[in-house]
Formats: sequence, structure tokens, C-alpha cells
Amino acid sequence: MTVLIDPPRWPAHGTEFSHLVSDADLAELHAMARRLGLSERAFDGDHYDVPSRLHDRAVALGAVAVEGSELTRRLIASGLRIRAVDRPRRVALVLRHRWNVLLPGQQRLGEQVLERWGEPHRRYHDARHLLGCLNALGALEYGGEDFGPRPRAVWLAAWFHDAVYRGAAGDDEEQSAALAERTLTAAGLERDEATEVGRLVRLTAGHAPDDEDVGGRVLCDADLAVLGRDPAGYARYLADVRAEYGHLSDEAFATGRRAVVEQLLALDPLFRTRSGRQRWEKAARRNLAGEGER
Repeated sequence: MTVLIDPPRWPAHGTEFSHLVSDADLAELHAMARRLGLSERAFDGDHYDVPSRLHDRAVALGAVAVEGSELTRRLIASGLRIRAVDRPRRVALVLRHRWNVLLPGQQRLGEQVLERWGEPHRRYHDARHLLGCLNALGALEYGGEDFGPRPRAVWLAAWFHDAVYRGAAGDDEEQSAALAERTLTAAGLERDEATEVGRLVRLTAGHAPDDEDVGGRVLCDADLAVLGRDPAGYARYLADVRAEYGHLSDEAFATGRRAVVEQLLALDPLFRTRSGRQRWEKAARRNLAGEGER
């Protein structure tokens, strides 16, 4: 087991930072960080950010100095690396920027919504899922026969569609829709637009919008895009869902999950937009069928 540190080349807060990682065990990484006097806030999932003034001390304490490329290669090989899309601080930064572009002047409301997505009981329905939905929504924007730019209500519905999450299917969507209507109206949106956001959020309970409902079709496809991941990505999704229901026994979870899989497989088509079907339908049905067999 080895703790590695790269040169201090990453500027921030008036200095430069190194990355401190382990190529085998986070326990030894945390132990080194404590010896350096680093705050827990310096830990970003798979590494510590180390100010340049502590670089030589880290080496003196036993960290091996390597170039950034070598550090990255060994971190990936260790299996401890966290993708950027799964890094909480990175995800939060991106989401704040997107909210401020979407609804300027409403930073306080944006923070309140983000706090909901960051609740500790969430393991899948968290900020990563929100960012994934927004990315999928963007991918669909120019990918179909009937899509122009997304109306703001569709983007806002993505932000609010799981803003309330307690694991109660149907009720969560209803409470999320009501929250959107109430807070967006209070923020100054026209009542018709806030009502449309609520209507779209409610559709995510069953993912069965009418054929004429372009906004609903796009939103539902974005919400289900996770089903079309590659096998490794789908396995991560399943692990997160299982962790979210950690309070259930394996038998109870399997029973509930089987019902969800059967409901999704019964949707025909599963994705309601042409581009959604082209992007995700085949892989999603393969993933769901394989899960059902297991």
C-alpha cells in the first residue's frame, strides 16, 4: 500500500494544490491526512487537496512523489477513483451554475432545492441523478423529429421531479409537484407556468405521457435514461438503488424491485421520443430483462 502525491500545480485560493491519494486503501490515506493536519473538507471522495506548503512534509512522512499522470493511472487501477460526475462538490458546482442560468436571481430557492437532493437518506435519487436527468434532457434537445429548444417549464420539472423523496411511489411525485407549484409561484413565475411544471412532475410517477405531450415525453425519457447505461453503469445504478432501500430485507426488496422491472418492461415503447429510443431503448430492455432473470 502506498500513499502518492503529485506536484502542486492546481491553482486555487491564492496558492497551488497537490493531490494526495492511496493506491490501495482509503484508511491509510485518511491516516496520512490526519498527520498532515488536513481538514475533512479537503477530502473529495478519492483524494485530499494538499496546499503547496505541505507537499514536502507529506513526502517526509512517507508519501511517494509522482507525476500527475502516474498518480491518476495508479488511482484508476486501485478501483478507488471516483468519476467527476459522481464527485459531490463537482456535481453541486455544475448544478448551481445551471440553476442560476435557468432562473437568475433565485439563488436562495436553488439552494433550497439542492438541499433536498442532498438529503442523507438518498443513494440513487440524489444530485447525481438530477444532473444525469439534465444531461439527458440536453441530449434529447436536438435529437428528434419534433424538438426545438426545451421550454423552461420542462427544465424546471427536471429540477423538481424528485425534490421530495421518501420512497413512496406516487405520493413523492405529488408532493414534489405541489412543492414546485408553491415555491415557483412565490418566486414570481406566472401561475400557468408553475402549474405546467407541476403537471410534468406528476407524469414521472408512471412515465406514460400522451403522444401529443412533447414536454412530458422528453422529461420522462430523460428520467429513464439511466436504464440505458452500459453494463457497468447499470450495475452502479442497481447498487445505489439497493443502498437507498437498505432498511428492507433482501426478500422484500426483491419483491418490490421485481414489480418495478415488470412495470417498466410493460411500457411499449419504453422511451417516448424517437431519439430516446435510438439512444437507450435496446440497452434498457437488455438491462431490465437481465435484472428480471436474476
